[in-house]
Amino acid sequence: MRTTRFAALTVSAVFALAACGGGDDSGSAASSPSVSAETSADAHNAQDVSFAQGMIPHHQQAIEMAELADGRAASAQVKDLAARVEKAQGPEITTMTGWLKAWDEKVPESMPGMDHSGMDGMDGMDGMAGMMDSADMGKLKKASGKDFDSMFLTMMVEHHEGAAKMATTEKAKGEYKAATAMAGDIVTAQNAEISEMKKLLGEN
Repeated sequence: MRTTRFAALTVSAVFALAACGGGDDSGSAASSPSVSAETSADAHNAQDVSFAQGMIPHHQQAIEMAELADGRAASAQVKDLAARVEKAQGPEITTMTGWLKAWDEKVPESMPGMDHSGMDGMDGMDGMAGMMDSADMGKLKKASGKDFDSMFLTMMVEHHEGAAKMATTEKAKGEYKAATAMAGDIVTAQNAEISEMKKLLGEN
């Protein structure tokens, strides 16, 4: 009986030690990758900052254009598209603003109607591809009916192409995972809308 109890105690002690050792090993193994993964996920570079700072005013102008459709567009399809642009891009502006604040970077001010002519290609202004200038925006505000629909679609195609170009650069050169993921979504969504708008214009 004593031998049996001793053997049982020995086996129990071995299991207890193994359990303790396994707990320590698994704990350190679990904590280590999670720390490095978090650090990697939070890392960002200058391209991420440039993407957010360029895309915010770009989205703001798209929303400004979309808001004009409600009282001016003749086509229900154009109105629907405009509503989708507002719904998608408003939250993205909020998200990108949050990134810039967290990174202690400057958040672009709202720039409705600002003259962006000649910005493409200028130092620091590559992110403005596809922006409308004040003359274009003025024409769009004065148009109505089918004229508005045609002008809106033509301008928004160019605007979306610019956004897709900016987002493609972010996907290739950005480091912040959330930003590159958003860039991928922008490329997919806006290319699909470009195809939709070109069909409405009769180009496809």
